[in-house]
Amino acid sequence: MSKLLEGKTIAITGAATGIGRATAIEMARQGANISIGYLGPTQDSSVASLRQEIESAPISGHLLAIPGDISDAETSKKLIRCTVEEFGRLDAFVSNAGVCQFHDFLTMPKELYDRTVAVNLNGAFYAVQAAANQMVLQGTGGSIIAISSISALVGGAGQTHYTPTKAGVLSLMQSCAAALGKHGIRCNAILPGTIETALNEEDLADKGKREYMEGRIPLGRTGVPEDIAGPAVFLASDLSRYMTGAQLLVDGGLFVNLQ
Repeated sequence: MSKLLEGKTIAITGAATGIGRATAIEMARQGANISIGYLGPTQDSSVASLRQEIESAPISGHLLAIPGDISDAETSKKLIRCTVEEFGRLDAFVSNAGVCQFHDFLTMPKELYDRTVAVNLNGAFYAVQAAANQMVLQGTGGSIIAISSISALVGGAGQTHYTPTKAGVLSLMQSCAAALGKHGIRCNAILPGTIETALNEEDLADKGKREYMEGRIPLGRTGVPEDIAGPAVFLASDLSRYMTGAQLLVDGGLFVNLQ
């Protein structure tokens, strides 16, 4: 069976855990060289286990891991530079790094708001810009994928700092699609629904909240990171070669279930 990403090089931010990690594994399984960005020493053990999984049979790929704070523009430039030095080029890029700490709106600390915007929106901008510049330099196009959220489309009482950043990430992909199409660079967004990651682990540990969420999802379960990896592979592959500026909602049907 042919691999959808055979010979491609893909960089992914925030890939030590959660959606980024699952995406890195599946893209490696599909034949891609993988480069990831991760926060730093606190995630070293997660990166080590990810490396072991990717570089062992049956995947037998190679993982490059570069630490750094995504809210710093230099972090993304370093990730792209090291990726190209290691693998020779960049074919696709996944902007995934993000934070979400639930908090009441009226008592929202400025520090929490600023950090959320710095990581989720500013970090995405810097990362996408760095990846796009490399793809333009190569002159052979590419695919940029941003992990937005269903929260780009709906509000959340405890997410007044988070939902605007995810709407911004979706808008960023739409505008970048218009700006970069002439270079053959496609820009699309994935909007996950309720996916079980470290970001919502505590929230979903509440039996009542879990049952409420599962009851609203037509497919009857919350998602897992692997549910997002497949759509990401599709958008990175040539199967989506005429898609740009699109938003792919991956939520088990949550958004359309209004009853």
